[in-house]
Amino acid sequence: MSTVVRRTLGLIGVRKPFYELSLRLRVGLSQLPLVLTVALVTVLVACFFPETFRHPSFLIGLGQLAVLTLLAFAVPWDNLPRGSYWVIPLADFIAIGALRHSGQDAITGLGLLMLFPVFWLAWSGIAPIGARIISFVLPLAIVWLPAFTSSGPVALPDLASTLIVPVLMLAFGVTISVASESETARQLEFEAKDRELQQVLRETRDRQRLLETMMDTVSVGLVAVDRGGHDILMNRHQRNNHLLAAPSGNQDPNESQLLVFQPDGTTPIPLEERPVLRAIRGETFSDELLWIGAGKQQRAMAVTARPMIDDDGEFDGSVIAFADVTELVRALAAKDDFVASVSHELRTPLTSIIGYLDLALEEVEETDGTGRLAGSLRVAQRNAERLFQLVSDLLSSASGPMSIAPKRTPLAEVIRSSVDSAAPKAAAAGVVLRDDCPEALQAFIDPDRIGQVVDNLLSNAIKYSPGGGEVEVRAWAAGGKAVLEVRDYGLGISEEDQREVFTKFFRTAAVRRTAIPGVGLGLVISKSIVEAHGGTIECRSTLGAGTTFTVTLPLDKAQDGERRQAPAGVR
Repeated sequence: MSTVVRRTLGLIGVRKPFYELSLRLRVGLSQLPLVLTVALVTVLVACFFPETFRHPSFLIGLGQLAVLTLLAFAVPWDNLPRGSYWVIPLADFIAIGALRHSGQDAITGLGLLMLFPVFWLAWSGIAPIGARIISFVLPLAIVWLPAFTSSGPVALPDLASTLIVPVLMLAFGVTISVASESETARQLEFEAKDRELQQVLRETRDRQRLLETMMDTVSVGLVAVDRGGHDILMNRHQRNNHLLAAPSGNQDPNESQLLVFQPDGTTPIPLEERPVLRAIRGETFSDELLWIGAGKQQRAMAVTARPMIDDDGEFDGSVIAFADVTELVRALAAKDDFVASVSHELRTPLTSIIGYLDLALEEVEETDGTGRLAGSLRVAQRNAERLFQLVSDLLSSASGPMSIAPKRTPLAEVIRSSVDSAAPKAAAAGVVLRDDCPEALQAFIDPDRIGQVVDNLLSNAIKYSPGGGEVEVRAWAAGGKAVLEVRDYGLGISEEDQREVFTKFFRTAAVRRTAIPGVGLGLVISKSIVEAHGGTIECRSTLGAGTTFTVTLPLDKAQDGERRQAPAGVR
């Protein structure tokens, strides 16, 4: 019957599930299967057994069904007590009895029409026990009533022969009642789950709105990609960045078409080295500088990526953040320009001062018998030369990308030259210099620039060993690289300060307290030189126990004499 009801709903244009309809419409639709079946019976009777219409009970049954159908659709059952609509199927039994009494001889099986009200009562689930009793008693009354109303005696075999119909109705009613209870329980479970899902959906939407609001609030471009590289989340700032990086006339470029440049702002970053593709490969990195866009609209970005890990510990995507640092980069560039300009202006008069001091010393040494004036001039000369060196360091740190001319060079010669130059200063400080480098070890380096690195490291090692001691310089080959190490046993550097040692003008608090001279540029320049060679420089230190600087350099290169530049922004 439920199939008939669903098909009937489709025929009359009702698309909602049956249980979501109003009670009045459900009652009316539940009456329709019986009415349609009786209408078919009426057509058959009119065509083949018209004499049946002469029986008043047949007409009464038809009229009763018509009235009941009108009441089913017209009565506002929602406003009446629960179960009041049972009056319709109960009255249907009476109409079916009248039809059976007058039409049984013409069309057999009219008693089976009782299946419709039995189904209705059992499926309603209001009073399962009462529905089962009615499913047996009323059909029994309908099939036995003719025997008791006839003029002849009631024969027991006649009653027994018709007993199968009420028993069948009872079995049908029990089956439908059990199915109804199971369906009701399942429906209640579905409704509970539906409510839970709706609640989860509302909470998910609320969290999504909150997340989107938070992402659009921060002044950083954020994009999340899945393990396949597809964007799953992008905030407003990143959409603006994407448009900024798009070529002119292309509003929806792919990654290979985006204008993404290295820190110099002009060299395109190869596709496989771009931050998003690196993040898709699972890489982690922080504050890597690049430029996006072109012309006056070009912006500098500090890019950070962190992978997402699923419950199984597998890579599940990545989140990439693009922080606009254009103003900071430009401010640093302006500062470097200022430092370079001031340093250049100071260098010219200092050169003149040092030159004239040299001339004055030559004349004074010839005429000054006591030597007091010559001594004073030498003090002035040393300080002028020290000031000249500081100005040179300032100018070097702000002069832009550093050019180098590497060639195959014996590393031992570079180290020995630096050690010889630092020997007088070491002797004055009570420091013993020791070097250990194989004579055959050659590296692909610019000897003058690497000599400058070793000079800086030795100078620091001697300065920060105020109590004397040893400074060791070693070099060896390992893993296809040349490794150079400078180690002292002096003041040492705290773990916190080690993170800043390669920052311009940084000097530790301990150094400032001891008034050791310096401006904090030697390590910055050294790092720039090493990176221009494609190498690395690292610092390991223990406070009060000394410091070790380790430099790695290329052992070989495909073409000797190739010139390289340090990345832009490295000074």
